[in-house]
Amino acid sequence: MSVVGIDVGFQNCYIAVARSGGIETIANEYSDRCTPACISLASKNRTIGNAAKSQIITNFKNTVHGFKKFHGRAVDDQFVQGEKSKLPYNLHKLDNGSTGIKVRYLNEDKVFTIEQMTAMLLTKLKETSEHALKKPVVDCVISVPSFFTDVERRSLMDATQIAGLNCLRLINDTTAVALAYGIYKQDLPNPEEKPRNVVFVDIGHSSYQVSIASFNKGKLKVLATAFDPYLGGRNFDELLVEYFCGDFKNRFKLNVKDNPRALLRLYQECEKLKKLMSANSSDLPLNIECFMNDIDVHGKMNRVQFEEMCAQLLMRVEAPLKSVMEQSSKDEIYAIEVVGGATRIPAIKERISKFFGKDISTTLNADEAVARGCALQCAILSPAFKVREFSITDAVPFPITLRWKSQTDESVGECEVYSKNHAAPFSKVITFHKKEPFDLEAFYSSPNELPYPDSRIGRFTIQNVVPQPDGDSSKVKVKVRVNMHGIFSVSSASLIEKQKGEAEDVQMETEPTVQNEGRPEEQVGDTDWQKKYSFFGYLELSKVMVKQTDLCLYLYKFLILLKDGDKQDQVASSSKANTKVKSVDLPIWANTTRQLDQDVLNNFVDYEKKMIIQDKLEKERNDAKNAVEEYVYEVRDKLCGIYERYVTEDESNRLTIMLEDTEIWLYEEGEDQEKEIYQDKLSELKVGQDERYQHLSAEEMSVVEKSVCEALGWMNTKMNAQSKLTVAQDPAVKVAEIIQKIQELEDVCHPVFNRPKPKTEEPVEEGDKNNGAHNGPAAQQGADSKGNQQMKPPSGEMEVD
Repeated sequence: MSVVGIDVGFQNCYIAVARSGGIETIANEYSDRCTPACISLASKNRTIGNAAKSQIITNFKNTVHGFKKFHGRAVDDQFVQGEKSKLPYNLHKLDNGSTGIKVRYLNEDKVFTIEQMTAMLLTKLKETSEHALKKPVVDCVISVPSFFTDVERRSLMDATQIAGLNCLRLINDTTAVALAYGIYKQDLPNPEEKPRNVVFVDIGHSSYQVSIASFNKGKLKVLATAFDPYLGGRNFDELLVEYFCGDFKNRFKLNVKDNPRALLRLYQECEKLKKLMSANSSDLPLNIECFMNDIDVHGKMNRVQFEEMCAQLLMRVEAPLKSVMEQSSKDEIYAIEVVGGATRIPAIKERISKFFGKDISTTLNADEAVARGCALQCAILSPAFKVREFSITDAVPFPITLRWKSQTDESVGECEVYSKNHAAPFSKVITFHKKEPFDLEAFYSSPNELPYPDSRIGRFTIQNVVPQPDGDSSKVKVKVRVNMHGIFSVSSASLIEKQKGEAEDVQMETEPTVQNEGRPEEQVGDTDWQKKYSFFGYLELSKVMVKQTDLCLYLYKFLILLKDGDKQDQVASSSKANTKVKSVDLPIWANTTRQLDQDVLNNFVDYEKKMIIQDKLEKERNDAKNAVEEYVYEVRDKLCGIYERYVTEDESNRLTIMLEDTEIWLYEEGEDQEKEIYQDKLSELKVGQDERYQHLSAEEMSVVEKSVCEALGWMNTKMNAQSKLTVAQDPAVKVAEIIQKIQELEDVCHPVFNRPKPKTEEPVEEGDKNNGAHNGPAAQQGADSKGNQQMKPPSGEMEVD
């Protein structure tokens, strides 16, 4: 079983795996541990990652990037409309109003959903991890921003299904960083001691997240989270681009924003300049050759000037820090860990350090910490790996409320089931008294705090609710849950039926009620025992050290409670002697916001498989073409090198002409041919060069190759041993041994190389069949062929054993 953690970022992606007793960040086929979140679609295939990033400028209309924040959003969304003007590719409105991306693929105009685009990226990351691990990858843990709402998380889960991945958990970015930080710490306080509070700041390319986590041995709990979803490294890039657009317009009379290719090039150069300014405070140049209209442009910038330009952005750094400190307790902060590419900007680090009044820590890898935390979480969830016990309690970022209609009047009942920063994953049971099926509408309580325009989560219909036989309302228990992915759901519902007859000993939870319209009862975790003997709860809550005299008074009260409780039990048991209780599971119909239908999802899965097959076929075709080209260059090089002394001039000229013709064919007529044509061309070249050995099978050639390699290895070993000896010492190998080795090699090779070509039987002509005669060899057909056929036995008789 594979253990893979994937950090799907706005600009780049990272993959971490668990192997060899540790966590390792793996590299792609370009030996780069960073895979760009780019997808380029073309007439024959699609390219993803580094290859796609190189096509951002040349194929800008069909190269998709920066689509992570479009998950679960409509085209009419204010954020999508704001991003639309910055994108070189086209957005398209889908039938359900969601955002789609229109590109040209396989010479046709195609519209892909955001889930499909993310699935393409995940497919590439899956292939990279499979290549590194040498085994199939299915299970994984994927990171998401902590501010992602229910709709966005469901959209990402759909993308994992399209890519053929089983996502064990969607983990928040800052939670993954906290896990990567805490699981290796040996000096954490014991569970009964005061926890250690650490602030984690993650400023990536597009967003800014902060969380406070408390640590004890084997335990991590997220206390509070805060964020600015619209502040990241790209905002600083945009300021530089705006500055140089104005500068180039004044000095070179160039309107950069009218040219998408030039604008994309400027974005790339400004990003490089920003990184250089983080390490240098002097003036730094920006030079771009043939920028527009064959004009070379240049400019310069220094860190002081850059920070003055970014003053408004830098002021936004403190707001999430204040928010997260207000939400959490005022306990002392042990450390401030910063990750993310934008935290390398000196001005940002300075502001964070100034706010907390202490130095920030950079012990974690700023780029790979999230992926490593995801891999650790996957290893914890995987039965194949033994990991130190470490519990993780996350937090609900936004408060969630349930709403329902009252059965007595037209009023509406509400109940906040999860408050802000409530522990997650977590389940609650809410009890209703209903006579008919009813709807529960889930939504976020504070729409103003959401970075998403729609506060609705979904509508859940509890079906098959019927009244009791005596006409009273039935007791319906509804279980709601925020699962490991941070997704809210109504996981189950059951109807409690009362039936006449002999009483049954049924264990039931007694929930304290919170009366509202519809008479809901919210479970807060108290059982019958805890409610009856609430004296222990009183001791726990008061936490008061009492003297012996006070203790006697408490014990006296406790005995009274016990006596009263026994009386209540007797009354209750007598009252239920004639009834028995039965629990019936109820079906739930869920209608979540912007959820893909299962049929649509299955179609996306099938289409993704077709695209994978198409990519594979195109790769095989390109490999076949490259094989022909490589063979041409290889043979040409050998003709002028190691083969030069062994080839006659005529043979060399013949081979050179053949290779030149093949090369011309490759770049003209053979530029775009099928795989089989390239394979045939390569076979023709090899036949033209080694006609004497074409009849030998691959197995025979492998036997010869193996024997030669063994003899070569033996010779190198003996030569090395001989070189270490002096002239006066006995040689490491004797002449007899060399002769014997030569004989062994010849015994293997000569029978193979000297085996004659098999004789091919000539086709029988129709006229000779009528005359009852057989054809002879082709060289003997002519005027005297009849006499030769009479002298030799028929070819058919020669083949009889």
